[in-house]
Parts: sequence; structure tokens; C-alpha cells
Amino acid sequence: MDLSLIQNDILITLISLYEKKSIPIKGEEIADIIRRNPGTVRNQMQALKAIGLVDGIPGPKGGYHPTAVAYKELNLKRDGEVYEVKISRDSEVIPGVKVAEIIFTTLSHADICHAQIKIIGSVKLFNIGDVITIGPTPMNKLMIKGEVFGKDENEPALIVSILEMVSLPKKPIRSYMTAPIKMLSTRSTLMDAIHLFNKYRIHGAPVMEGNFLMGIITMTDILLAIEEKISLEAPVSEVMTEEVIQADASVQIYEVIRKFKEKQIGRLVVVEDGQPIGILTQSDIFRVIPTH
Repeated sequence: MDLSLIQNDILITLISLYEKKSIPIKGEEIADIIRRNPGTVRNQMQALKAIGLVDGIPGPKGGYHPTAVAYKELNLKRDGEVYEVKISRDSEVIPGVKVAEIIFTTLSHADICHAQIKIIGSVKLFNIGDVITIGPTPMNKLMIKGEVFGKDENEPALIVSILEMVSLPKKPIRSYMTAPIKMLSTRSTLMDAIHLFNKYRIHGAPVMEGNFLMGIITMTDILLAIEEKISLEAPVSEVMTEEVIQADASVQIYEVIRKFKEKQIGRLVVVEDGQPIGILTQSDIFRVIPTH
């Protein structure tokens, strides 16, 4: 669901206060923190309650508390659960190490950005010059790539020169996929696929048999078929890739980025209730990831 900016602020503040106090939170307390009129906060609370994100307890000792749906909506872990922020090197997660805290030590310099990465684990697993990737972090889905240039065994902590840093979008992939999806049947020919690709300026399409997803064919598959002198009247089922990488439409975009890298794919099929509803490509992801 799409929340307004004020609803998002109210929900995050409510969860933060509730995690600290474990008691219902007054609307006035939230209003004071986010600097909004208490009446505005109460009105927004009613809207959030209507969509199942908060619940209210009436009376002098009453207030509001977040529901389990609210945690899921913001992709947060409930109190008592530990969200592990991982460190990777050469695309491999380093076992036995997780991030405890990120402290930026320089941000204002035009050419320098350093950070102290406090870890749970041993700094001896790292070498000076290692290029590591940290994240995503739980709240803002921050991803940091940097080079280790110092180590502190007492903290323990890594001193990192930041190379890249992005905050990944939190919306589900249905917000970024290409839809409606263009599909072929197992009886379609390679020529049919070429016409479809040219007409809609796409480079791949799922292959269906009735309601069942049988494979996916790309322009690369067709070019390889032409090299092998396969007739363009041959069915796409002869050259399609049968193993189709899929992701549910409700999955958030940061969750599929790793899948693209691990599987070395350029696109995946977005499904809902088991049925294809869209295509998500690397280009779609690049368009929504901030680069500045």
C-alpha cells in the first residue's frame, strides 16, 4: 500500500516509541516529535487504523500501537528479532560477521567520505585494501561499498573509504515492472517472437501453454538459433530457456537485486497468485536506483 509522507512519519515514530516504552502511545506525543498539529495526527491515525496498520486503546491510559501489518509494510523486525546487516566481499557474504553500527566520520568534504563500521565478529577476517559491500540496512535500505584502509581490534571496527552509497527504493517490484506482459505460446514460431519483440521494442517474453509458464525466450536465444541454422518457422519451445527465474509482485526491489547478480540474468518474470503479470529487467532497476 502507498502511504503519504505524513502517514509514513507517524508510523515510523509510533513504532520507535512503542519499541522503547511497550505501552500505547499518545497522538500528542507523536505530534510533538514530528512537529505536526495533534488534530492532524489523530485524523491520520484513524486512516491508518482503517487500513489495519495501527490499533487504538480508548481511555485516559489509552493510545495507539502498531500492528504486525505495520512492521511488514515498513519491512521492520519486531522487538526481540534481530535484523542482520551483512558484509560481502567479492559478492560472497562473510560468515560470522555482521554490522552493529555505521558512523560517518567525514561527509562534508567534496572528495572524501569515510566511515567507521563497528562489527560483531573479528576484524582479522579483513585485509587492508579489501573492497566490501555493507547492507542493506533495515530502515532505509542503505547499501555501502567501500575500501578498508584501517582496522580497530578493540572496538572492533573497520575504517572504510566510501566508494558508492545508495538507498534502495522500498516499493514492491510491481511498481517498477513492465506491464501488461507480452507473452508467446509454445506454438509460436521464432518469427512470431521477432515480430513481437520489434513491435513492442522488448528483448524477451515468457512462453505459455494455457495458464502454465513453460519457459522464456530472449533475442539472444533467437540469434543463437539463427547461428545454428534453425528455421525461423521452428516453435519457440525448441530454443527457449525452461528454467524461468520468478519473483512475487509483493517482493521489494532490494530483494531481487541479489538474485539478478547471483543468477547472472537480465530479466525475471513477476508473478501474482502463480500467474505472470509483468517483466522486471536490469534496466528497470537502474532507472529507480539513485545515482547522485
